[in-house]
Amino acid sequence: MNDANQLGKTNRRDFLKNAGKGIGLAIGVSIANSLPVNTASAAPKYLKYPFTLGVASGDPLPDGVVLWTRLAPDPLNGGGMPSHPFPVQWEVALDEEFKKVVKRGTEVSKPQLGHSVHVEVNKLKPATWYYYRFKAGKELSPVGRTKTAPALHSQVDEIAFAFASCQNWPTGYYTAYQHMAKDDLDLVIHLGDYIYEGRHNSSGVRPIDQDFPEIYTIDDYRNRYALYKLDSDLQAAHANFPWLVTLDDHEVDNNWAGEVPQDPQKQSKEDFLKRRAIAFQAYYEHMPLRRTSYPNGNSMQLYRRLAFGNLVEFNMLDTRQYRDDQADGDGWGPPTPESMEPSRTMLGEEQERWLLNGLSASKTKWNVLAQQVFFARRDYGLGPDAERYGMDSWDGYPAARQRILNHITEMNLTNTVVLTGDVHSSWANEVKADFDDENSKNVAVEFVGTSITSGGDGSDVRPDTEQILQENPHIKFFSNRRGYVRCKLTQQKWQTDYLTVPYVTRPGAPIETAASFIVEEGKPTLKKVNESAAVPV
Repeated sequence: MNDANQLGKTNRRDFLKNAGKGIGLAIGVSIANSLPVNTASAAPKYLKYPFTLGVASGDPLPDGVVLWTRLAPDPLNGGGMPSHPFPVQWEVALDEEFKKVVKRGTEVSKPQLGHSVHVEVNKLKPATWYYYRFKAGKELSPVGRTKTAPALHSQVDEIAFAFASCQNWPTGYYTAYQHMAKDDLDLVIHLGDYIYEGRHNSSGVRPIDQDFPEIYTIDDYRNRYALYKLDSDLQAAHANFPWLVTLDDHEVDNNWAGEVPQDPQKQSKEDFLKRRAIAFQAYYEHMPLRRTSYPNGNSMQLYRRLAFGNLVEFNMLDTRQYRDDQADGDGWGPPTPESMEPSRTMLGEEQERWLLNGLSASKTKWNVLAQQVFFARRDYGLGPDAERYGMDSWDGYPAARQRILNHITEMNLTNTVVLTGDVHSSWANEVKADFDDENSKNVAVEFVGTSITSGGDGSDVRPDTEQILQENPHIKFFSNRRGYVRCKLTQQKWQTDYLTVPYVTRPGAPIETAASFIVEEGKPTLKKVNESAAVPV
């Protein structure tokens, strides 16, 4: 690999080339001088370019948004910043040239948080696009673009967003993000597996000249996030839209559940909770999250609710931190007394109650459960008497799922949409009030998004696809290609487009619409859009 300084220079050059419409890198003496110099900063003149990891924004509210960056002149070696706080100036403007600056200030990057910066800007106008940037010493960051949410309960006629997950760095290129950055979106939702904690080595498709072992320490996690965030396509997608994020398992440890690691025979509970605390801290350091999500030891407040006028409310869920351990050794198999135990929980008692109360109180047309693991029943057992379910998904917690379905049914909530990641493939599901009765009515729909890279190039179908779809008639679509999912909402309908790339093992793949589905308001049923009517990319 190039040295860290060269990585920063290459990253800026790639950012200019790959960033989507309207976003560029603001460099130049006159622009740089428009940011006020903080005379108290004592900023060293020798500071190498610190914005190698780009910029991001997130958690938009009607009057504000979170702005993020992290100072890392030597990104793959702990960041390379001095061990003392460092002042970082920021600006928000209505134009890309920063002639109409509306807010500015100084935030301090702290070494104990990896010199990350989280600015909670407020007193902005609702439903408005803004541009932002940072300055450290004499260096300017790339310019980001973000958008505030519409005013609470205001009339909103339409919104467009994308969601993605599972971006294992060694297994492919982030071409899907290159296309996403150029899409016409209001925000992006990431459903987890932003990084992978396992060993990364030269056997992957990306060229690296060193092995990266499995991560355990705070420096390990910081370097892993830096490796991923150096990708210019990912940076462009972050810079063009505000993001809503939640984690899954690989940000900590594969298939962890509550206080239980993947391999309890190798990690004690005490050791795992220390690792979880480190992983949560690193996640916060690298995501545009509010102070309300600041980790408290080995716990982190990630479930939260964001509304966009009267059109849609997003319930961002955490299906890892509070769940019971997976049943029956966390494998695949038929239901057992352990998996069917009525008290088993995926969300934990407090989060589950928060979700159900929020669904009842919602004033928006659409209500979204943005979460991690497969929600609808998915029987992999082929034949009428064979049942085979994944214990890491909601199939391993059927009583917890049924409590949510019963609530939706009893409250007659007809516009509930579940968004899911995790499985590295695309699915479109109708969610039944009772999966034991195939004639049961639909009470929701679920859109499962494929991975950005995890799983490699993939394929249109798998050998067992036809049989799986026959076994699960409520599942209406499957694709094993990589990509992302775009959703366009109005007061009358919801359209979902599955956007896929033919390969990720080399850069430059085109993107196409593999399938599109429409859900009409008040009717939780999937209608496939004709190929000729699919929305072009």
